[in-house]
Amino acid sequence: MFHASRPFTARSAEAAGDQQTSLSEILGAFSYALDLTEGQPAGHSLRCCWIAMRLADALGIAGRERRDLYYAVMLKDLGCSSNAARVAELYLTDDRAFKRDFKQIGTGLPAVLGFVLRKTGEGHGLIARARAIRHILGNGEEIARSLIQTRCVRGAEIARRLRFSGDVAAAIQSLDEHWDGGGKPAGLSGEAIPLGSRIALLAQIADTFFSAGGAPAALAEVTARSGTWLDPSLCRAFVGIAQDGSLWRDLASADIAPRVTAIEPAGPGMVVDDDYLDDIAAAFGEVIDAKSPNTSGHSQRVGDYVDQVAGIFGMAEADRRVLRRAAVLHDVGKLGVSSAILEKPGRLEADEWRVMQNHARQTTEILSRVSVLRDMAFIAGSHHERLDGTGYPLRLDARMISRETRIITVCDFYDALTADRAYRAAIPQEQALAIMAGEVGKAIDGECFAALQDALSVAST
Repeated sequence: MFHASRPFTARSAEAAGDQQTSLSEILGAFSYALDLTEGQPAGHSLRCCWIAMRLADALGIAGRERRDLYYAVMLKDLGCSSNAARVAELYLTDDRAFKRDFKQIGTGLPAVLGFVLRKTGEGHGLIARARAIRHILGNGEEIARSLIQTRCVRGAEIARRLRFSGDVAAAIQSLDEHWDGGGKPAGLSGEAIPLGSRIALLAQIADTFFSAGGAPAALAEVTARSGTWLDPSLCRAFVGIAQDGSLWRDLASADIAPRVTAIEPAGPGMVVDDDYLDDIAAAFGEVIDAKSPNTSGHSQRVGDYVDQVAGIFGMAEADRRVLRRAAVLHDVGKLGVSSAILEKPGRLEADEWRVMQNHARQTTEILSRVSVLRDMAFIAGSHHERLDGTGYPLRLDARMISRETRIITVCDFYDALTADRAYRAAIPQEQALAIMAGEVGKAIDGECFAALQDALSVAST
C-alpha cells in the first residue's frame, strides 16, 4: 500500500462548518454559474430574485410561499446546461450567445424567424447553414418544445435533489409557460401556471431588458407582454414598484449578492451540515456534467477517485469530504464555455483554446464566492496546472501546486482518458495508465499516480 510522505493541509470540515454561512449565500454564489451557462450578465439570477421579493412585498406573499418563491427564482436556471449541447448542435452556434440574444428579441413569429435566420450557422458555410435552417423551419415547434422540456424537467429534478419542496420544483418546471397558453412545455395558461413560475418569468424578462437597455426598456417589454406571456396583475404590480426608481438603483448595485442573502425569507431552515453540503456539491456536479453529453458522471467519478486516493494517503475523513467536494466541483467554470467548443471534434483554434483555458480561472472565482468552499477554490481551479510549469491558467510549477490539487489533477486526467470524448473514444485502462506514466514529473505527481494505481487495484479486487 502507498503512504503519504507529507501531511495534508486541507481545512477540515469541522473548521469549515465554524464559518458563518447560510443556504441563501451558498446557492446565491452558485447562481453565478447558472448565469454563465445562460450567457447572462453576472448576478442575473440574484437580480431576478430581488425583483421577485419586491413583487412579494407588493402582493403580500409571506411564509413558506415567500421562501419557496425566493429559491425558485434564484435557481430558475438549474436545468439550463442540459440543453446547451443540443442548442449548439441544432443552430450551429455558440449556445451561450444564442440563449442570451434570444431572450432579447421581441415576441411574435417574424421576430423569432428573423433571429433564427440571422443566428443559425454564423461562421459556417452556406450549405451547412441552409441544411440547419431547413431542419429548424421544418421541425421548429417540436425542437422548441423538446429543448424547453429538457431544461425545465431537469431543473425541477435538481431542485428536488437540493431538498426543495414540490412547489419550488413546479415553479422551475413551468418557467416557460405563458399566460395566454402559448408557452411550453405543457401549454398551461392563466392561473394554472404556478405563481412562482409567473413571477420568475416576469423577473427574467425585466432584468434581461434592464441589463441590455435600462429601465425604460424593461418597463416597455413587461408592458408589451402583459396578457400574452405575462400575468397582467403581476405586470401592474411591477409597474407600481418601479415608479419611484429605487428598484432600478437596487438592481444596479454592486453589492446585490449580500443584499439578496440578507432578505432570505424566514422559514423552517434547512441546516447546512456536511451531508447537505455533499448533496449541494453533487447536484451542481450534475449541472456541470449536463453541459456535455460526453461528460456524464465525470464530476462524480473524479470525486470518487479523489476520495479513494486521499484514503490511501491516510487523509482524515473530514478532510477527505472537503477535498471530495472540491473535486466534484472542479469543472464548474466549464459552464462559461460554449458547447460549440466543448463538443468540437477537431483541434481548437487559438481563440477557442483561450476560452477553454479560462474555465479553470472561473472555477476559482465561483467557488471563492462560497465561504465554506473558499479554502478549496484555488485548489480546485488549479487542476490543469502542471509540475513543469506549462499548465494553465497561471502556469504554476511544482513549487506552487499543492498535494490536494495534485490528487484532483491525476484523477481528472485518468477519467478524461477512460471516458468517451467528442474527439475520440474511451481509452482502455491499461493504455491510459501507460500514457499517464509518461507524464509523471511533468504533468502529474508520481506519488499521486502511484496512489491512484493502488486505488484502482483495490477497486478491481
